[in-house]
Amino acid sequence: MGIIRKDYILDRWVYYAVSRKKRPQEFKKIVVKEDGKGCFFCPSNEHLTPKEIGRVEYKGSWKIRWFLNKFPAVEKKGKPAAKSKKYLLEGSSYGIHEVIVETPHHKSQLADLPAAQIRELLEVCKFRISCLGKLKGIRYVDVFKNHGKDAGTSLFHSHTQVMALPHIPSLVMEKANAAKKYRNCPYCEIIKIEARSKRKIFETKNAIAFAPFASRFNYEAWIFVKSHKRTMEELEESELTDIAAALKKVISKLKKSDISYNFYIHYSPAKENLHFHIEVTPRLATWGGFEISTNAVINSVMPEDAARFYRK
Repeated sequence: MGIIRKDYILDRWVYYAVSRKKRPQEFKKIVVKEDGKGCFFCPSNEHLTPKEIGRVEYKGSWKIRWFLNKFPAVEKKGKPAAKSKKYLLEGSSYGIHEVIVETPHHKSQLADLPAAQIRELLEVCKFRISCLGKLKGIRYVDVFKNHGKDAGTSLFHSHTQVMALPHIPSLVMEKANAAKKYRNCPYCEIIKIEARSKRKIFETKNAIAFAPFASRFNYEAWIFVKSHKRTMEELEESELTDIAAALKKVISKLKKSDISYNFYIHYSPAKENLHFHIEVTPRLATWGGFEISTNAVINSVMPEDAARFYRK
């Protein structure tokens, strides 16, 4: 018998059908080999990218650097506000799209880097969120990573993307609004529950990683700082260090199994009280007609089994 579960606080359902893992697969994944020749992000090719905005240096060279995306999804052109005509709402794709190159080494992926350098990446993300979030017309800064062909990456060299937007993403706002229905932060209570559950992956003094109760993605993992912090700017050094350690553990396990993944940062919009966290969404399954037609998901891996996979 299958199981159906609802998200902790969102009106979002997941159907668990473990037997679907045994379905025959006629289509094989294509492996893309990348030798690094002509890579925009490699050292000595800095002239191939837009003007550098900033960098983290190490022994006279760069360790991490960031700049505008050469092929942006949003640009600082037009006006932030959209115009409405009855049911039709349209505006400029206003915003700022940046790229953070995580390492100068072409073949090193994020999981290969030491936790200390992952922490430095998170510090850069924190800095960019702070800087871009203060700009006129910007209401939210979305930070995300695509790793692997099945996660939407277009360039092999490891990088994270930052998009400053004129609106708050609907999923972030949905979480913030759902949290308001509770007297206290629901995620603070969820952390306590998951710290005692079979879904716990990793725990330190300041942070915890667990497979969410109603995970939509195979081997999905969430990383929370234990104390109630709304934004990255509120994090203490020890908390950022522990979050980096948890992220390192999760993505290192995915790398060993050659699994594509996305991760993204969700923090509280201004005047809201959302608990800061990072979500890692492995991309093993392709959503089909059921998911598209219902906005519900069929998952073939129970979160308890996913947590066991990470703990091994």
